[in-house]
Amino acid sequence: MILPIVKLGEDILRQKAQPVPEVTDEIRKLCEDMFETMDAADGVGLAAPQIGLPLRMFVLTADDKVRRVFINPQIIATSEELGDYDEGCLSLPKIYETIRRPVRVTCQALNENGKPFTVEADGLLARIIQHEYDHLEGVVFIDRGDPDFAKKTEEQMKKRAERAAQKAAEKERKAAKIAAKLAAKGK
Repeated sequence: MILPIVKLGEDILRQKAQPVPEVTDEIRKLCEDMFETMDAADGVGLAAPQIGLPLRMFVLTADDKVRRVFINPQIIATSEELGDYDEGCLSLPKIYETIRRPVRVTCQALNENGKPFTVEADGLLARIIQHEYDHLEGVVFIDRGDPDFAKKTEEQMKKRAERAAQKAAEKERKAAKIAAKLAAKGK
């Protein structure tokens, strides 16, 4: 099932997520839904807070096309070497910024079966792990870049949300007007 993706401006994107208490069939189903949602949005990673759930879990598919689930992840090491990369985010559509991050990372987590694993990643996989892990900490990628760009982006996303709310209200008013006319004719 494709789930709605939360956009910047929603409080949950700024909150620290809570550990998943137990890996259950419900959590496994959620992982499937998250992959379906991520794929439908042409993303490479999706964290639970991005679908409105304050859980410490994310899914990803890097350039090796392997589907990975990270439940209660912990980044235990990062390289001193840093690299730049243009990042985007499903919660900030059509917004990109060059972000500097460690080029290698070691992460421990549970998979969708509750089995612990450790991955030593570099390249795109390392970047996606760090990006999605940030979501679990209430951090979005623009927080790691130019502060002026982050401020402008926050304002832009707020305006987008306001316009969307105005359009929805107008659509609702029109639907109510049509319903009233139909009801009046039916009498």
